[in-house]
Amino acid sequence: MLVRFHGEAELRPSDSRVQLANLEMRRSPLGVLAAMWRLRCLVQAFRPDVVNSHLVHANILTRLLRLVTPMPRLVSSAHNTNEEGQGRMLAYRLTDRLVDISTNVSQEAVEAFEVQGALKAGRMLAIHNGIDTKHFAFDVDAREKVREELKLSESTPLLLAVGRLWEPKDYPNLLQAFAHIHTHNSSACLAIVGDGPLRNVLELLSASLGISEKVIFLGVRHDIPALLSACDIYVMSSAWEGLPMVILEAMAAQRCIVATDCGGIRAVLDDTGFVVKTEDSQALGQALHRALGLSEEARGQVGVAARKRVVDHYSLQATAERYLAVYRGEEIVSKE
Repeated sequence: MLVRFHGEAELRPSDSRVQLANLEMRRSPLGVLAAMWRLRCLVQAFRPDVVNSHLVHANILTRLLRLVTPMPRLVSSAHNTNEEGQGRMLAYRLTDRLVDISTNVSQEAVEAFEVQGALKAGRMLAIHNGIDTKHFAFDVDAREKVREELKLSESTPLLLAVGRLWEPKDYPNLLQAFAHIHTHNSSACLAIVGDGPLRNVLELLSASLGISEKVIFLGVRHDIPALLSACDIYVMSSAWEGLPMVILEAMAAQRCIVATDCGGIRAVLDDTGFVVKTEDSQALGQALHRALGLSEEARGQVGVAARKRVVDHYSLQATAERYLAVYRGEEIVSKE
């Protein structure tokens, strides 16, 4: 069974045996209590062997629910290095004894939780995200179709960034870096996929930097594999991350990647991409300039190596096996 707080589910289970439930939570104290009562009833009726919550609100609320609702095993999964506030980290610390084990998407993220006092060392495991490497693979036909839609010739260098338009992704860093390389490579274009509260701000910044004609804000899209095939370089400018799935997806699509050094990115890419420090648009721009300067053959070799690394280490099978070990209690941590 999969349970969500509220809203419509953008993705639905492909297996009809998986039930999808909506708690219809309202943003008020009574609304939260009502939703937690519905979740309690679902747990009592379904009687799961394991409950695995994801993200900060679900993690804290499910832990508190365990005080009045038996759960044989409870796993809390975080997906970031930064939960945006000491209050949230304190909530993690105060409720840690209510969970059997916590996970996060990279070792860097685990260490960040420990440093911020969310839990003691040994109470959280790193389990990398996994992707369907068959779904995310380079597709020549998809590349041609998307480039035709965007009115780009095959010779036009296309940079792609995917993610919500909000503070953690640090898109101002990316736009400033792109403005830097635009003085050297005026033919390059940048496509940004996603929406969010900073869209108007970013569009205005793009105009003020004189690059609005070369920056395409695509909004929410559901054809990410095709967009990855269409681009030449995938770029991530985040100030902080857990382990973004799209980096793995871009690697699987054999893209050359330029990314900031956060969320375990350096360990994931290894020597199959360019990594620069966060919040440094000059360094990001220089790395983009170097990536654009590679020959088509050299970028292709980088992409092939990136895909091999994902297939070897970040497949769905590898991630599923690790989670199953946690569910069975085979991964033991201290509760001290």
